[in-house]
Amino acid sequence: MRRTELKRRTRQNSSAGKTRPSDAEQDIRAYFTTLYRAWGHQHWWPAQSPFEVIVGAYLTQNTSWINVERALANLRKARVLSIGGIRRTPLSKLEQLIRSAGYFRQKAQRLKNFVQFLDDRYAGCLSGMFAEPTVKLREELLALHGVGPETADSILLYAGNHPSFVVDAYTRRILERHQLVSDRATYEEIREIFERSLKPLQDDFLRLSLDPLTIVTGPRGSSHPPSRMSTAKRVALVQIFNEMHGLIVGIGKHYCKKSQPECDQCPLQKFLPGAH
Repeated sequence: MRRTELKRRTRQNSSAGKTRPSDAEQDIRAYFTTLYRAWGHQHWWPAQSPFEVIVGAYLTQNTSWINVERALANLRKARVLSIGGIRRTPLSKLEQLIRSAGYFRQKAQRLKNFVQFLDDRYAGCLSGMFAEPTVKLREELLALHGVGPETADSILLYAGNHPSFVVDAYTRRILERHQLVSDRATYEEIREIFERSLKPLQDDFLRLSLDPLTIVTGPRGSSHPPSRMSTAKRVALVQIFNEMHGLIVGIGKHYCKKSQPECDQCPLQKFLPGAH
């Protein structure tokens, strides 16, 4: 039996006939509170416009953010980091501008394809695209060549302020090591458990943000300097999804490393099975 399936079954309170939060949901909410109090705002996604977020979501596939920043800097310097800029730039030139991001030929073509999709479906208007219902737009993005769930959800959450949680390799690694999901859990199962777990925090998020116990210590997770997009006003649930993804990335980068995890120093160490 999958761990995710087991957790779902524990949600039914037979004596009261009502559902209750599973252990996994309670743990994930505790992870958020613990990390947010320690590290505060993560300022994701670091960008100046929604379209820059989209370009970054494509470029970051299979590469580090440092390489993405170099490519974005080249696009910015060439004055083509815009819908019109990508549209008018010859494919060969676009490839060279984003070369540092790796797989530059594929990514250049995918950026062209996205702009073509935007032109054909939404007359080149991002605000019109993001006005679509989340489920419908997610399906459209996933239908584009080269757009998987992580890229689609990154675009929805960070560029469009849609409540769609982003699951990455760090997320899966942490949940597997904490035995909250099995290694067979799908992307959608993990996304579902995070969204279900974090929704109850909406009403308390402002209070948590102003809580005097919320401090910044040690490495600030995966924090970036504030940017126009990272400081944009959002509804509470979108901001929570935004922060949680950044906080999880911080754990993955600094502590829950692939080959040599540093559990003793990790803020989530106390939640590991057998830690008590």
